[in-house]
Amino acid sequence: MSITGNYDHYHRSGSTGGPDRPDRCVCCVRTMKWFPVLFIVSVIGWSYYAFVVQLSFFTVTSIVQRILFLLFYHLILIMFLWSYYQTVFTDIGRVPSRFRVPRSELDRLLRAQSEEEQKQILEAFAKELPIVTRTLNASVRFCEKCRLIKPDRAHHCSVCGVCVLKLDHHCPWVNNCINFTNYKYFILFLGYALVYCLYIAFTTVMYMEMIWSGKVDGRFHILFLFFVSLMFAISLVSLFGYHCYLVLLNRTTLESFRTPIFRYGGPDKNGFSLGKLNNFREVFGDDRKLWFVPVYTSLGDGMVYPVQASHLTASPGLTPTASSEFSTTTRITMMTTMATKDDDNLTVMDDSREDTVANEYKPNNRLHHMQNGVATAGGMSPYRNRPEDIV
Repeated sequence: MSITGNYDHYHRSGSTGGPDRPDRCVCCVRTMKWFPVLFIVSVIGWSYYAFVVQLSFFTVTSIVQRILFLLFYHLILIMFLWSYYQTVFTDIGRVPSRFRVPRSELDRLLRAQSEEEQKQILEAFAKELPIVTRTLNASVRFCEKCRLIKPDRAHHCSVCGVCVLKLDHHCPWVNNCINFTNYKYFILFLGYALVYCLYIAFTTVMYMEMIWSGKVDGRFHILFLFFVSLMFAISLVSLFGYHCYLVLLNRTTLESFRTPIFRYGGPDKNGFSLGKLNNFREVFGDDRKLWFVPVYTSLGDGMVYPVQASHLTASPGLTPTASSEFSTTTRITMMTTMATKDDDNLTVMDDSREDTVANEYKPNNRLHHMQNGVATAGGMSPYRNRPEDIV
């Protein structure tokens, strides 16, 4: 790892991004990014006309059937548009300023004579930060463009130009990063979009005989509506299914292709997995009534995540180069609390891993645990505490 390549640019331009562009070019680029969103909105608007006007009013003859068609259609449409709006306009999860490396530390990094010295400087600065993941060369994850220590699961988005908390990917169809703040909305958007397309396809297929025989006015709208909805449904099935799979494994799209590397234990794709139910709750929250409503219920602050016990402390006989007491204590607290909430679904608390943190963590049927003054009794959710409240 070397940061000297970009460091001179920080002093010359005083910014964290690339060279300044004319305002006109920036405005054009930003406008073009909204084209996919406008396309989706246009398709939805046309589908509304085709279903409500051409199908429901001009084709369906039964009043009861028309009412039922329109009732279920508008319920699905409202949830679909609500989820899409939340996905598009929810602010991305930016990294807090306390992770930013000050100019004095950057000067030290510039004067460092080797990569090992740079690693030690970053490790010392990150000692009190809640991070357990590292790079391939076991260094603290540092963003050269944003000049900050990356929290666990955070990555730099080249489109947005900033580091984003729990970045999954940047989606052009919503002109936004899919990340910690809007991941629940994105899953619901995919789910309701799939239901919307399937509902339209199944209701229009009932009138295909009338359409082919030419007994229906505007039959080309209805026929085209059927094939478009079917085409979108086929594409959404795979995408929605894949993200449901990621939710149950507690992975992001980036983590499925680039395995997280933990300070203790090394690479592990399942390092953040707490069992399927707990993984689901991390995204959708504890309140079951709000699981499928596009309101914010995700657990945590986007910076601290429970991890499997094997990634909390070094294996016997290994001495870490620097200690991060905050990181270890926080995650031990989280893991013990999650065990009290759902013992059957917490897959990581097996006997072979209890010895790893034997001094700090002793499981029993119902844990009432105090670790360095942090209470976890009574089933208190670890996600409800911000890191600054715990330290």
